[in-house]
Amino acid sequence: MAWHGEALVGFDLETTGTEPLEARIVTASIVGVHGGRVVRQRDWLADPGIRIPAQASAIHGISSERAAAEGRPVREVADEIAETLTGYWAQGVPVVAYNAAFDLTLLSAELRRHALPSLADRLGGAATGPVVDPYTIDRAVDRYRRGKRTLEAVCGEYGVVLDAAHQAAADALAAVRVAVAIAERHPAVAALTPAELHERQIGWYRAWAEDFQDFLRRKGNPDAVVDPVWPLRDLAPVSH
Repeated sequence: MAWHGEALVGFDLETTGTEPLEARIVTASIVGVHGGRVVRQRDWLADPGIRIPAQASAIHGISSERAAAEGRPVREVADEIAETLTGYWAQGVPVVAYNAAFDLTLLSAELRRHALPSLADRLGGAATGPVVDPYTIDRAVDRYRRGKRTLEAVCGEYGVVLDAAHQAAADALAAVRVAVAIAERHPAVAALTPAELHERQIGWYRAWAEDFQDFLRRKGNPDAVVDPVWPLRDLAPVSH
């Protein structure tokens, strides 16, 4: 059976900001899916240890006060997320994350910030296990489609219902369903093994980043730099 019919795990973070080396985890969800059904789910609410900016709270609905009162220490949360993800990878289950370079880099930055074992430490040296990123795949297989590439927009393109955007569990599940829908629409994607698809995404992401960087420089920002590394960026330096 092709990868999209086997077990998959959706992963999503909601955070304090948009810069993965600086932002902190607020909520997280890991959703196990098999045959289109949710078979396991784990959710976290963290106290990030810093104020949650109002603009971030407006997106995901978690205030600094609620996080401080109800959230667990972010160090514990980051450690448990990493253990859960690497446990799935150890079983050969691909992790699906929409814009994976953000979520995995941010998680890895939190692990370093709190002197916790990295993903590579937990995996015996590999940076990650197989990752499926519908954001990267969709841009590669339908490069010239007009419109936004947000999760909400791409859900609309592929007929996936997103019940509660920017809630970690809903976004994690939607990412899996979009990945499956892309594979169903594009047999060449479905035919790849998870390891092959992972390698293809490394190249697809690099090509996109180089094109986008060139575009920004042509449009008047000669110093623009778009990080081409996927799915885990260089962590130096990480803010504390």
